[in-house]
Amino acid sequence: MVVIGYHLSHEQFLPSRLLRIVKQAEVDGFDAAMCSDHFAPWSQSQGQSGYAWSWLGAALAKTRLPMGLVTAPGQRYHPAIVAQAAGTLAEMFPGRFWAALGSGEAVNEHITGDEWPPKPEREARLLESVTAMRRLLAGETVDHSGSVRIHETRLWTRPEEPPPFIAAAVGPATAQWAADWADGLITVGVDPAALGEVLSAYRSAGGRGRAVVQVHVCLADTMDDGIRIAADQWSQATVPPPGLWDVETPEEFDRRADRTDRETLQSAVLIDDDIRSMSERLRAITAQGFDEIYLHHVGIDQEAFVERAGHELLPMMRSTA
Repeated sequence: MVVIGYHLSHEQFLPSRLLRIVKQAEVDGFDAAMCSDHFAPWSQSQGQSGYAWSWLGAALAKTRLPMGLVTAPGQRYHPAIVAQAAGTLAEMFPGRFWAALGSGEAVNEHITGDEWPPKPEREARLLESVTAMRRLLAGETVDHSGSVRIHETRLWTRPEEPPPFIAAAVGPATAQWAADWADGLITVGVDPAALGEVLSAYRSAGGRGRAVVQVHVCLADTMDDGIRIAADQWSQATVPPPGLWDVETPEEFDRRADRTDRETLQSAVLIDDDIRSMSERLRAITAQGFDEIYLHHVGIDQEAFVERAGHELLPMMRSTA
């Protein structure tokens, strides 16, 4: 059976509310959870950005769900600190924590004042960070000088089993590149064919481990309502790469976003006014070979969506799996 998880968006909601939502998601039948790790929201209308690592400790303690996040070691986070944080959570909650690692987004990373490097340099930095983090979690003393610097560092508290580090990849080229080092893959989107290409690139390059997909969804009373909600809360999705990774402020995202283009919004958010149709569309995504799917309802009324998903959407998805 495909694992059906819920995504908690720190960009949109206070961490105290997200804690209540993840507890509700467990009660209503979701199998797992994950969260974002932002220093700033994508847009001013989202308006939040709590610290994901603090929240994860509380969420793991208050539920029995396996849980992870998407994070970016190398600039805002020194890789030794990420290794320490991940190792601590894995020691406290064995077998339940994972981390997806990506090369980052300027909206979060620019805060250090360091130059925002081009993608090839960010990927090289990520690989150095992952290698160092694995060595630290294995008990080695690490001394490294490259895109990141680590001086005679070891982790004193380590889990019996290190957490899996899976790769975050949006396109086939990044997925193929990550196959050499990742314990699995996570991607994001709504187009089954495009998502299948990303996963195929990873598997064809020898990529191992779990295949995970995150889907931004909006279940609304009408399609017009769904478009309006997506335009208000997830308009940054209309900014295509590489701009999506290079924009530094929510204000700039608001200037660049196109809130009137229905087709573009629907290419980034799975919008539907029929729950059976949504179930079938999500099933078409998991049929590409994904082991886990995480739903992110982009609307403000999270509690209503989670409850309805538990009563209707999840049973439909599982009955057709």
